Amino acid sequence: MAYLSDIEIAQQCKMKPITEIAKTAGIEDKYLEQYGRYKAKVDLSIMNECKKDNGKLVLVTAITPTPAGEGKTTTTIGLADGLRRIGKNVMVALREPSLGPVFGVKGGAAGGGYAQVVPMEDINLHFTGDFHAIGAANNLLAAMLDNHIHQGNKLGIDVRKITWKRCVDMNDRQLRFVTDGLGGKVNGVPREDGFDITVASEIMAVLCLSTSITDLKNRLANIIVGYTYDDKPVRCGDINAQGAMTALLKDALKPNLVQTLEGTPALVHGGPFANIAHGCNSVTATRLAMKLGDYAITEAGFGADLGAEKFLDIKCRLADLKPSAVVIVATIRALKMHGGLAKTELGSENLEALEKGLPNLLRHVSNIKNVYKLPSVVAVNRFPTDTDAEVELIIEKCKALGVNVVLSDVWAKGGEGGMELAEEVVKLCEEPNDFSFSYELDGSIEDKIEAIVKNVYGGDGINVLPAAKKQIDALTALGYDKLPICVAKTQYSFSDDPTKLGAPEGFTVTIKNVKISAGAGFIVVLTGDIMTMPGLPKVPAAEKIDVDENGTITGLF
Repeated sequence: MAYLSDIEIAQQCKMKPITEIAKTAGIEDKYLEQYGRYKAKVDLSIMNECKKDNGKLVLVTAITPTPAGEGKTTTTIGLADGLRRIGKNVMVALREPSLGPVFGVKGGAAGGGYAQVVPMEDINLHFTGDFHAIGAANNLLAAMLDNHIHQGNKLGIDVRKITWKRCVDMNDRQLRFVTDGLGGKVNGVPREDGFDITVASEIMAVLCLSTSITDLKNRLANIIVGYTYDDKPVRCGDINAQGAMTALLKDALKPNLVQTLEGTPALVHGGPFANIAHGCNSVTATRLAMKLGDYAITEAGFGADLGAEKFLDIKCRLADLKPSAVVIVATIRALKMHGGLAKTELGSENLEALEKGLPNLLRHVSNIKNVYKLPSVVAVNRFPTDTDAEVELIIEKCKALGVNVVLSDVWAKGGEGGMELAEEVVKLCEEPNDFSFSYELDGSIEDKIEAIVKNVYGGDGINVLPAAKKQIDALTALGYDKLPICVAKTQYSFSDDPTKLGAPEGFTVTIKNVKISAGAGFIVVLTGDIMTMPGLPKVPAAEKIDVDENGTITGLF
């Protein structure tokens, strides 16, 4: 049987005008700024004027990812469509895709099958220009910083201690480490420099955590860009760049309204990666989804040790949000990979491999239940090759932890395949919960990193390298030790070693680098071989993307 590709399914959808979707969501025309017929931005003034009580916040997360795929975004969208089919008023809040994965190895992030947000091509490519605005603001700050040094360096900035990088929204390993300012005095001051991918820029984190234009401007001013010869921090506000940067970002701060294939309103806004940043969509989009819907369904990137941990410990803490329920997405295929099977061996029943891989799921489930004290359900994306015996094994193991398992078929059936999951989520949202964080803010920086490693990753502790220890001491002396922690770590393992699958034990996490994101309001901790500028694979997805003479795009997924 020939299946349609994601882009073919999306292109067959007859989209409703965005004005109609806005009416469904309860957004009046005066708040709507249209970008063509099927996209719009929503003015933030709606937040102060909408009198409805906040809806329930539901987080969709997943097991540790594998090449077999899990389908977290697909489940998020299918769950929202399922809730709408059972008569609930629902909004989806998702991240915007980065061009890096779109042209690299992972593809887009608009869902899949019959659970997608559309227009799929626009969302996965330029969309409403938010990422371009973030990149422009980031690079304006870099240009003004280097210009300050070139024009006499009144602040006494040490070019060896500049921490601010340039950025581009593309996987481009060639730009990780560069030397610039060459060619004589007229061309600037020679120095070592580098690029991050736009989703790793602190501007992305700042935009996603800001609640207003004033808050955005204040956060931008607080960004530390480097240090003086006598080790005093230099902030964006010291070179007076925050006003111009806010001018570039004022429209990007407004959430983007689109629709699912079934016409459910969706807010798609902001896009930090969860392995190198905090991995959640914007606070403004989440709050707006809660303000407009009785249920706001959102997702956080990669496994629950990354996106969910940061959603709960950083975003919910800083934005004062309290989730009502968590959905943990898994596939039997991925769990068998965690149990040691190769991707080519996943098609036949193998209870032994599944049993070996199940501890990965069970640790994520236990963390949500016992560390964060939130009610949860496991959503198993069913594949035709999954056997009843394999499904029964998952149900039995999760039941022992007091968590239900629901089979989800949203990829093939859209909202219809998510109705059972929707019923379970509604039930969970009525349960009282004692939402807690995995660490408190009053400990030292090391204490908080260690709490994440022990409580969430299941490790024995941390190994802080001398350079990182020096950075921790410096940040503590500057008074930044009470901020939350954002760990940059491989997405493929609970540990900092991507080869340790399943639920590894007896490991320590090596802390290589610790830096401050003072505008975002958290401390970034780099572990393992994590990089803030990815590279393209041997055969990039970009090689398969094409456009015909009518402008129809093919090969995007």
